[in-house]
Amino acid sequence: MNLLGNLIWIICGGIFIFFEYLIGGLILCATIIGIPFGIQCFKIAIVGLAPFGVRITDTSYNTGCLSTIMNIIWFVFGGFWVVLTHLFFGIFLCLTIVGIPFGRQHFKLMNLAFTPFGKSIS
Repeated sequence: MNLLGNLIWIICGGIFIFFEYLIGGLILCATIIGIPFGIQCFKIAIVGLAPFGVRITDTSYNTGCLSTIMNIIWFVFGGFWVVLTHLFFGIFLCLTIVGIPFGRQHFKLMNLAFTPFGKSIS
């Protein structure tokens, strides 16, 4: 079922989400300061390509206050708009019965885009 959901997701726009995060990550990695944020974009791109069957969990190791500071910087300088985009598409897709599974995946991406530092993908 995850394979079918991922195929439909890719055909109906998931590939665009993947390329947007991939290009954003490459642009951020062009600067030394942006490399940690670019890596997080690559993490979101992986989930954006095939979100069905992917679990997002908090990391088991203690990152201290660094991940909190990085999440705040991420949210202030662009993460807010990414979260709003996924929230909009999640609500829009959940208005129809057919779109509910895809809306839930947008909510999963919204959770990851809200605080990408300190999360792991499994």
